[in-house]
Amino acid sequence: MAYSIPLTALIGIYFGGYWLFLTPAYIFVIIPIVEWVLTTLGIDELETKRSEKAIHWIFDTMLYLNIPIVFGLLFFSLKKIIIHDYFSLEFIASLITVGLVIVSNGINVAHELCHRTKTFERFLGKFLLIPSLYMHFYLEHNFGHHLNVATKEDPVTAKYNEPIYSFWISAIRGELLSAIKIQKNRLSKKKISFFSVYNDMFWYAIIQLSYLLLILFLFTTKGLIFCLLAALFSILMFESVNYIEHYGLLRKKLPSGRYERVQQRHSWNSNHILGRIVLYELTRHSDHHRIAETEYQNLSSIDDSPQLPYGYPTSILLSFIPVIWFKLMNPRVPKDMYELSLKN
Repeated sequence: MAYSIPLTALIGIYFGGYWLFLTPAYIFVIIPIVEWVLTTLGIDELETKRSEKAIHWIFDTMLYLNIPIVFGLLFFSLKKIIIHDYFSLEFIASLITVGLVIVSNGINVAHELCHRTKTFERFLGKFLLIPSLYMHFYLEHNFGHHLNVATKEDPVTAKYNEPIYSFWISAIRGELLSAIKIQKNRLSKKKISFFSVYNDMFWYAIIQLSYLLLILFLFTTKGLIFCLLAALFSILMFESVNYIEHYGLLRKKLPSGRYERVQQRHSWNSNHILGRIVLYELTRHSDHHRIAETEYQNLSSIDDSPQLPYGYPTSILLSFIPVIWFKLMNPRVPKDMYELSLKN
């Protein structure tokens, strides 16, 4: 099921025309309907925890295979859209489809790999971030977000009553500035200048620029614009995930000036089965923040963490209408966190 999104994209790109809407329809119509039916039938409750850790080569291989899948679909799409106009159905629907693949099987899988302890797996994770032009995510997420989650210092913790549209701007800007600050501090501790070849941000820029120049060379200006728009769309979808994962949740500041330890109550959990499997258990986000190194197949659903009433695709759609999102989610924000938001 984790490959079902790329599969729908392949079908859509191959047949073209209205088939190109198969991927967005699958994610935002079919999955929500199926999840609603399964939740109504109580299927989500059948399995909430792993009795023992699952360790098998297949779980890692499933992650690695996303590299040829994501890049293969991207280049296949570029070959198909090169003959179409910018405002044609094929061009617009293709960039939406490819953008959804980049976020689900690109950024999402990169997120899993970038938490691994093996160097080559972190390398693969960074490589998967190239199509989204979001390689600085590795620095900010690992050394910023997990440290500052559920605080006002975290650019991807959405504030109580903050609309998703203003969050997009603040999160994208905040993550970039945070990554630069993190890199500067890491180099400073080693007494290395920020303007040096040891600056990862410098290499991220070189790699991503090289990628764009290769696209320009192979697929002309139209291909370059397509990749830029697909990357932007994937980033907005990714930040939408960040929005629903941490909306309105805050940690208390202790008398020492430090924040309380990150607990499962500082992330929203979602145990809706289809979205869980399609997104490599990303929706069990409370357990991920509890122990970030836990492999995706070993994440558990924590019942006493804040619970999203719907799966990720449905929640993202609802967040696009702030008045509905606030009405649905504000009563679910823990009272002590709501009071903290008033002080902040």
